[in-house]
Amino acid sequence: MNDKLIFRVVTGVSIFVFLVVVILNRKIIPVTIETPDFVYFLPTLNAIINGTCSVLLLVSLYFIKQKNITMHKRVNIFTFFLSSLFLVSYIIFHYFAPETKFGDLNHDGNLDVAEIAAAGNVRYVYYVILITHIILAAGVLPLILLSFYRGLQMQVEKHRKLVRYSFPVWLYVTVTGVIVYLMISPYYNF
Repeated sequence: MNDKLIFRVVTGVSIFVFLVVVILNRKIIPVTIETPDFVYFLPTLNAIINGTCSVLLLVSLYFIKQKNITMHKRVNIFTFFLSSLFLVSYIIFHYFAPETKFGDLNHDGNLDVAEIAAAGNVRYVYYVILITHIILAAGVLPLILLSFYRGLQMQVEKHRKLVRYSFPVWLYVTVTGVIVYLMISPYYNF
């Protein structure tokens, strides 16, 4: 495959994933079936996957620093698989689950003055982390796909150039995914 085709495939997959997330998250396609019970475990599963991916990314870095390319590849393939599983789980949860608002202590879907005051400035910290997490998660997908492809093809120099950007962003996204979960989970209404 030539570079032009790879860029087209990566662009197509990235746009498709972004649109699916937006369409299902914003409930553009309404939920027409009862929410399966397993859906309420998905945020915890997602945090576990994100935490595992964070550790695996660091393990991958360790292996490449040790020049153990075989283990570096294996760890990255597993991390890529887990991240793909995360994406499916994330989409399913956000399609079914109602929106949770940070600080909504009584779980009525609205923040009153007392709830806003109780959450205090932590709300702003949460939203900064959440917004940067969302933006970077959407933007890093094409970098991850290209990095992954270049690595599998043993295009080492191109892989290295991409990973300078994709690795820290992917690591930030996985770590902040866990932080977002820990901050919002007390307000889940299920």
